[in-house]
Amino acid sequence: MFGAIIGDIVGSRYEGSGMRSKRFAMFAPECHFTDDTVMTVAVARALLECDWHEEEVYKEILVRQMRWLGRAYPNAGYGEQFKQWLFSENPQPYGSFGNGAAMRVSPCGLLAHSLDEALTLAKLTAEVTHNHPEGIRGAQAVASAVYLARTGVKREVIRCYCRCFYPLEQTLSEIRSGYVCDQTCQGSVPQALTAALESANYEDAIRSAVSLGGDSDTLAAIAGSVAWSYYRFGKSALPREMARARQRAENYLPASFLETIGTFENLCAEHGSMPCRVR
Repeated sequence: MFGAIIGDIVGSRYEGSGMRSKRFAMFAPECHFTDDTVMTVAVARALLECDWHEEEVYKEILVRQMRWLGRAYPNAGYGEQFKQWLFSENPQPYGSFGNGAAMRVSPCGLLAHSLDEALTLAKLTAEVTHNHPEGIRGAQAVASAVYLARTGVKREVIRCYCRCFYPLEQTLSEIRSGYVCDQTCQGSVPQALTAALESANYEDAIRSAVSLGGDSDTLAAIAGSVAWSYYRFGKSALPREMARARQRAENYLPASFLETIGTFENLCAEHGSMPCRVR
């Protein structure tokens, strides 16, 4: 979860800038959290509030949490359709295949007890707004990658599994050479997954995602969610560079967000993680 939030904050100042380099300062005064962070926290709050196996109850609580937090932070950078949903008297799914479904889904991969649970929970979390098949596909791809990374699965196996959703045929360099900003799931999720799966470490995943020059906060949030789980696995404490990044990112977040994150992380720690076998 924090991996996505750091990516969002770091990428926030480069959105739409056409950045094509991995050489930049990770944090700066103009960095800020965006709708990616707000909605990720909303998903975590919904998961903390109820048993998601009661699917309709979970979706009702999720909608309430998303609308409450979204209205509390109305200038976080929402798309026009989503903003209308936030302030509608009768919010309904609107068939979106934008990457909003994928950017908020990392808590699902962190809390799920199995890969099947990660897929189901991602679908439920997406379809309250993004009920288009491509919106659901993007959310499931990210949640499953987070789950597999968190349970110690090797990156090539994660890549192989994610090809159930997207081809993932291009290298990061090949993507970067012709990439244009694309806020659809199909035009941003495979690119962000590639950034995570080609990375040398967590920070490199964030820098790689931003260097694509597109929807940088969301690309980095998605890549960061997977990379954080991957490089965190099997370690009793955060690697030093990840701990430093977290400490700096915390300075950009309100106390209520930090409280939710801490409570959610405690819940995930209680669950633990088991190695997952993917055939």
